[in-house]
Amino acid sequence: MDSELLERMRRDWDERARENARYWVATGQADWSDQEFYASGETHVGEEILTDMINVCGGRDPAAMRVLEIGCGAGRVTRALARLFGRVDGVDVSGEMIERARQALSDCPNVRVHQNNGVDLALFGDEEFDFAFSSIVFQHIPRKAVIENYVRETWRVLRPGALFKFQVQGCPSEDRHPDTWLGVGFSEAEMRQMAARTRFEMRYCHDAGTQYFWLWFFKVPAEGEAAQR
Repeated sequence: MDSELLERMRRDWDERARENARYWVATGQADWSDQEFYASGETHVGEEILTDMINVCGGRDPAAMRVLEIGCGAGRVTRALARLFGRVDGVDVSGEMIERARQALSDCPNVRVHQNNGVDLALFGDEEFDFAFSSIVFQHIPRKAVIENYVRETWRVLRPGALFKFQVQGCPSEDRHPDTWLGVGFSEAEMRQMAARTRFEMRYCHDAGTQYFWLWFFKVPAEGEAAQR
């Protein structure tokens, strides 16, 4: 993987965190209060997870589930996830963002946040998680190979039968030069091909062709393997 690109991703997001972390996480307003910032995370989890608990949990008790958030930023969504699930691990390429998340979530004993290298999940072992989630993160990555490697790594760390629900940029990027803010876009066909390459089942998708292209990738158990443990 291109080490120069990964360093640029880290550097750019560190600079954004130092400038105004909450704005760059959620650009709806420049001056977020604590209450407003975390309420927006609760709203997001309400819309994308609480309405989808059959797929997210697959019959498991949320309080017994360990969840991975890719691109946790300053902890906006992480806090809401921690109120719902038994344990939450968040990763982010930016050490500055992780430091802000760590301070903000110090009152959440079931949360751990980690700086990673921006391309893999080597911090974790195989089949450690019951659900993985990523929102408004991959749309900022300028290289399709980086996103595919994240997807492949997520397959590795998920337990059989588990869901990876995530969002990518669905608008074409061929007519522009992607950067660490406006990243690469994917078509529905590309995502189906990626699912096959990374051994996921792409069971659903929503809003292809838009900025908020949502995917439901399930790690299908091997033949004779139980979906739940």
